[in-house]
Amino acid sequence: MRAFAPAADLSMDQRPLHPHKQRTGLVRLWYATGYSLAGLRAAWGEKAFRQEALLAIVLLPLSFWLAQDWTQTALLAGVIMLVLIVELLNSGIETAIDRFGGELHPLSKRAKDLGSAAVLLALLLAGGVWALALYHRFFTHG
Repeated sequence: MRAFAPAADLSMDQRPLHPHKQRTGLVRLWYATGYSLAGLRAAWGEKAFRQEALLAIVLLPLSFWLAQDWTQTALLAGVIMLVLIVELLNSGIETAIDRFGGELHPLSKRAKDLGSAAVLLALLLAGGVWALALYHRFFTHG
């Protein structure tokens, strides 16, 4: 019999809890908020996120002016937030891949390319929604 069982051999009930997982309620929320703010600070160090965040600072208030009702406001603001969310996820993927070293590996490249493609699609969606809203606002009578 083995003296140590790897985590994969233990059921979920037998695994020791990580100290962070023992927090509950408002304490858990407090720490989770701190981790989220740390993530935003880290993302601010990324040039692409910084550019998109600065654009969001302009476009989010503009969405209230451009939209003709609350659903349009939600859609215009929502696609901008989606770009930021996807950029955060892409940065997380890149950071996790970079943790394993600088050597080139086809799977690392694939993961980074997929994250980049997700950002591109989010940007195209946001651009399309905003272009249609601008067209509707200034070139149609409705």
